[in-house]
Amino acid sequence: MTSNSRRDHWKGIILAGGLGTRLHPITLACCKQLLPVYNKPMIYYPLTSLMLGGIREILIISTPRDLPRFEDLLGDGSQLGLSLSYAEQLEPRGIADAFILGRDFIADSPVCLILGDNLFYGEIPFLRTALARSAGATIFAYAVSDPQRYGILGFDAKGRPDSIEEKPKEPRSNAAVTGLYCYDNQVVELAAQLSASDRGELEITDINRHYLDAKELHVEMLDDGVTWLDTGTPESLLEAASFVSTIEHRQGKLVGSPEAAAFKMDFVDSEQLTRLATAMGSSQLGSYLAALAKGSHS
Repeated sequence: MTSNSRRDHWKGIILAGGLGTRLHPITLACCKQLLPVYNKPMIYYPLTSLMLGGIREILIISTPRDLPRFEDLLGDGSQLGLSLSYAEQLEPRGIADAFILGRDFIADSPVCLILGDNLFYGEIPFLRTALARSAGATIFAYAVSDPQRYGILGFDAKGRPDSIEEKPKEPRSNAAVTGLYCYDNQVVELAAQLSASDRGELEITDINRHYLDAKELHVEMLDDGVTWLDTGTPESLLEAASFVSTIEHRQGKLVGSPEAAAFKMDFVDSEQLTRLATAMGSSQLGSYLAALAKGSHS
């Protein structure tokens, strides 16, 4: 089976639930994944990442209150050449709960999960590499200056991962696990067998440790060509908006645009991109997409 056919077979999940308490009071009326990051809803950024990996079948998981808003925003995804599905998470039960809620959607496929508040920017061959693997799990690590805030990887003398610790007081490295995960189909059964942690949640770290113990965990270190931002706090939300604004104004590139990604990946043609641009009216995004459809932007 070729890497292209493997990517066609992958399913994607965006977990956009939770209470967003770190962003109160602005998330009392609207979930954080619908908040703007500069000029786009937050969920556009993880959606774009999955699309650039070649994934077209995607499940969005959110709360009963917010799920209709995502459906209003994105519909069935056909306008982007996608197939979008939706599932309710009645209460926050941890990241690994996504594989229980998404069991029927995943079926017998491998699955790539991304958190709805994670932003990746840059070339993403690292994701395509992971999606070409036929077995095991792949997680993505990013060097941070404050490792006590994250799930941190430890490595043996040969540079192989040998531990994962949540918010360690004495971290063994500065390699933080990001909110992007790729798993073979056995993750569905692994999630079903998990017990809740002391926090009352099904922990994604427990799944990653299973793959680690089985020597089936691959770690892709993200290099300087990739930027990763977790937009779950007021400070990081502001930082992300500033980053996107700077890139778009100085380099003339769109960051986190599902429409541009659909065109780049040949999910839609120039005529459909023009229709998407027209629907945005006189907005900055609409003008950019119209120029992209005409070949004025690379």
